[in-house]
Amino acid sequence: MESARKAVGRGTSENPTNRFERLSVARDLEHLDPSDSEEFTARKVPTQYFADLTQSLITKNDSPDIPFTYSLNPYRGCAHGCSYCYARPYHEFLGFSSGLDFETKIMVKKDAPHLFRNFLRKPIWKCEVIAMSGVTDCYQPAEREFEVTRGCLEVALEARQPIGIITKNALVLRDIDLLAEMARHNLVCVNLSITSLDQKLTRLMEPRTSSPAARFSAMEQLTTEGIPVNVMVAPVVPGLNDTEIPAILEESSRRGAVSAGYTLLRLPHGVKEIFMDWLEEHLPEHAERVRSRIESCRGGQLTDARWGSRMRGEGVIATTIMKAFTLFQRHFGLERRRIALDTSQFRGPGEKGKSQMRMF
Repeated sequence: MESARKAVGRGTSENPTNRFERLSVARDLEHLDPSDSEEFTARKVPTQYFADLTQSLITKNDSPDIPFTYSLNPYRGCAHGCSYCYARPYHEFLGFSSGLDFETKIMVKKDAPHLFRNFLRKPIWKCEVIAMSGVTDCYQPAEREFEVTRGCLEVALEARQPIGIITKNALVLRDIDLLAEMARHNLVCVNLSITSLDQKLTRLMEPRTSSPAARFSAMEQLTTEGIPVNVMVAPVVPGLNDTEIPAILEESSRRGAVSAGYTLLRLPHGVKEIFMDWLEEHLPEHAERVRSRIESCRGGQLTDARWGSRMRGEGVIATTIMKAFTLFQRHFGLERRRIALDTSQFRGPGEKGKSQMRMF
């Protein structure tokens, strides 16, 4: 991708062409003088929020390698700006780019708590665990202002609907009152994603997430309140953070996590170019090694969308990562495979905050 003015504090400065668009725009910088052109000056790009008027909130998937069937995403797009995020291409369905647009143009489902309440009141709903969020982070910076996630948790607690939270933001602690009450009924678990213990690397790779120290502190506070935490070493980037697996699992165990999992780096569609450009810009000394190791796990390519292999990879390096993770997972007492939540208490929410019993 052509170089652009650097966007300060963002995962990428690029807006690659939407794969569904027939037209593209290319910058021609050949005749510009780097000494006097604003094209070469770093810039701040503000985050914009747009009302998401969708009336469909709960998404169902039938992927055999995803451990949940239903998910709820309060936001589309994510200001965390993770350079590797597999969700970036979803923004293209909205007419945006998977690059800078993904982290600066955020769709907010302000009506999500109302829609969630209506969904749970449907007689056809047979209670299962719902993941929040399966795509973009439900505790990204927008949640401080809009509190959509908190509104949905209030509905879930009222209805006794079990929720599995996935986040890498310590903002989850703001809702510890709701989460502790849900945990007392075995209705919630929190999956905290830890990519690295290196604050410098984290700030480069995940520019607007909480620091590793803040995430571990959140883990400890959650577990102290009886809220079960699963640590996700995600993604594992071969040649970059795979050697940190033992230390991450050790610290997670010390902070009270009860289980652990991992996924191998996934680079679908335009994320390949976004991540590799990020790597060349910020860690050029690692770029060739990381590329070759990713390709060795993906049959010579940078990505592999096949079910069964996309989360773990194949080949010698992928197998070594899997064995190392399993070894240290067991060593630090994190081998529990799944935190089983209780679906038997579901009672459905009432129209005015009063739960209603079902007849059948």
